[in-house]
Amino acid sequence: MDGILPLWKERGMTSHDCVFKLRKILKMKKIGHGGTLDPDVDGVLPICVGKGTKVIEYLQDSGKIYAGEIMLGYSTTTEDASGEVIDRKPVEMPLSAEEIDAAMKTFEGTITQIPPMYSAVKVNGKRLYEYARAGEEVERPQRQAEIHAFKRVSEPIFDEAAGTQTWRFEVSCGKGTYVRTLAVDLGDALGYPAHMSDLTRLASGGFTAGQAATLAQVQQLMEEERMSDILQPIETAVRDFPRIDLSDELWQKVKNGQLLPANVLGLATIPAQLIALFYQGKLVSLYAEHPQRAGWLKPSKVIRNE
Repeated sequence: MDGILPLWKERGMTSHDCVFKLRKILKMKKIGHGGTLDPDVDGVLPICVGKGTKVIEYLQDSGKIYAGEIMLGYSTTTEDASGEVIDRKPVEMPLSAEEIDAAMKTFEGTITQIPPMYSAVKVNGKRLYEYARAGEEVERPQRQAEIHAFKRVSEPIFDEAAGTQTWRFEVSCGKGTYVRTLAVDLGDALGYPAHMSDLTRLASGGFTAGQAATLAQVQQLMEEERMSDILQPIETAVRDFPRIDLSDELWQKVKNGQLLPANVLGLATIPAQLIALFYQGKLVSLYAEHPQRAGWLKPSKVIRNE
């Protein structure tokens, strides 16, 4: 069984939990996920199966869409609703929708983020959450993130008794974006401690919520021998890559990992990104520009060679 399974990860589970359970359901070991989701977050989690594991990195590189909620009034250790309160400043006068929208607009484009302490980013060989759990502070590296769109999608709700103000949002972003941190930084821009009080991933790896199945649904499809209803082909991971279909003669060279001159593939210039080589409708290899030989390409990753 080879392909990509758009899974709907339910809350309370880690991404690794999903992989562990799927190994039992599908009765196979070669399974990996294409982008971690926190336990408190539900949503689309692409799962790569069999030879599909060879394209995990390309799913992780793709953009993602989230829907969630931001709460002003207090911040937490984890930057979401599961953490302990570390700063509080009650909202006494609610912000207008226009103020909120203007502030959100400033976060669109390329921004700089500092990953939260409760994250899997490694510093000196240890993940940040390991330092956090040990009560240790460590300098965190700055990272660039791409925010394609960051919009408010509900009316702000002011809770005078609790001293909070909340609203729903949607964000479309590039890989490596911490939406929790986006909520905290937006709060800072508005003059209040804040946290992300809710989050769902609506799209990832080119797959949407409407395509995703729960673990229970996957179990049922497996029992009914209907996995083809949900399993997507490996080729979907490279649908945005330049594509070349190989002749029988070229396939013999590609399957043996040979270097190829660009003109043999019909290329006047070599694209900056990887080129997806197909044979008989199947993705067989990914080629890239040779770093030393001008006008030549070399295999970057072999997907199939039989």
